[in-house]
Amino acid sequence: MNKSKLTRFISKYHLGGTVNSVILNSNNNKLSARFISGDKSLLGELSMENWDFEDSTLGVYDTEKLLKLLAVLDEDVSMSVVSTGEKSIQLKVSDSGTAVTYMLSDTTVINEPPDMKQIPEFQLNINLTSQFINKFLAGDQALSESETFTVMSDGVDTNVVINYASVNTNRVNIPVTTSRVAGINNVSFKSKFFSEILRANRECTSASFEVAEDGLSRLRFKVDDYDVTYYVVAVQDVD
Repeated sequence: MNKSKLTRFISKYHLGGTVNSVILNSNNNKLSARFISGDKSLLGELSMENWDFEDSTLGVYDTEKLLKLLAVLDEDVSMSVVSTGEKSIQLKVSDSGTAVTYMLSDTTVINEPPDMKQIPEFQLNINLTSQFINKFLAGDQALSESETFTVMSDGVDTNVVINYASVNTNRVNIPVTTSRVAGINNVSFKSKFFSEILRANRECTSASFEVAEDGLSRLRFKVDDYDVTYYVVAVQDVD
């Protein structure tokens, strides 16, 4: 097994530490997870096909520790689960000369996201191109003090503005292309969450970023064996 296949999966929910606890479900050669941030403003679902591993449910309470243990090993690894009855208690991973053991958590202590029962209408569908991803990440780094970005659309032109405010500010304005557009009131989101999502899915050549005026966004990425959807709640109006 290639270690990078697993760590790439982990990066798409861990998001630089945004989500640390998750339940991993391995079933029928597919690995999946549903996840939620500590402040409950981001949730998502992730799956990976062609996962050659035994059917199991793995409670990962400390993803950061798991990543550090995996970093000890070479790329080619073997992995197994130690169980007591139907409960998985250890994840054992080894390369040709070194073995690590990660203690799995009881799944009942890990928060699972609620089902998305009422998804609003998304008035905007922004095309996330490689060029946009690179521009946004560079802009967010240039304005590292900024906490938010704002989506603005008059029904014709749509822009993503980092560090927008009603007064004059340092800001980065990125015009975007859309496959669905409507005039909406400004909607703002946390820059950190968005940057971590883009960074974790940077290999995607195209993806979608849908925005609802009601204060919710949905980001979808599909590349290789990975399929991930994020829902991000808007922040209150910025000044």
